[in-house]
Amino acid sequence: MCTEATKRVAHVFSLFDANGNGVLEADDFDLMANNVIEAAPEADGAAKDAMRAAFRQYWTTLATELDANGDGKISYEEYVACVLSPERFDSTIGVFAEALAALGDPDGDGLIERPAFVALMRAIGFGRANIDALFDAFGPSDLDRIQVAVWVAAIKDYYAPDKAGIPGDLLVPATAV
Repeated sequence: MCTEATKRVAHVFSLFDANGNGVLEADDFDLMANNVIEAAPEADGAAKDAMRAAFRQYWTTLATELDANGDGKISYEEYVACVLSPERFDSTIGVFAEALAALGDPDGDGLIERPAFVALMRAIGFGRANIDALFDAFGPSDLDRIQVAVWVAAIKDYYAPDKAGIPGDLLVPATAV
């Protein structure tokens, strides 16, 4: 597992820990789903439902894989063990990536405009400068759009334990551990 991957998931853990209590709980994922869906007012009901289901699956995977004592809480150490294990988490992150990208592409043309991308990523909690750096790394068109497939692949790469020097590394603030 490379250092960059650990930093990426540590940052996501901190964003998903909505109440800052140091553990992830189902309510954290419900809150995040609501925030992300609200950031996509032009998306249709099916895309919003898919995003809510993807967040639910994300939580369910963690709880099923890791919550042996049934207390409904996932620590950072438990989280890293699951999300950086492709055999345990790849299908969940694939569903999540597709649902998030669909919210950013409400007209279904396979392209995501910068304002939609920024709104979704801000709703998750990423910093604006980091978001813009990531979008730019994707090589936007002259109309300031990126391909859905590029973003989906980048989300999957973000959780890859052996990937370093990827665009997703741009989302990690310098202070992330």
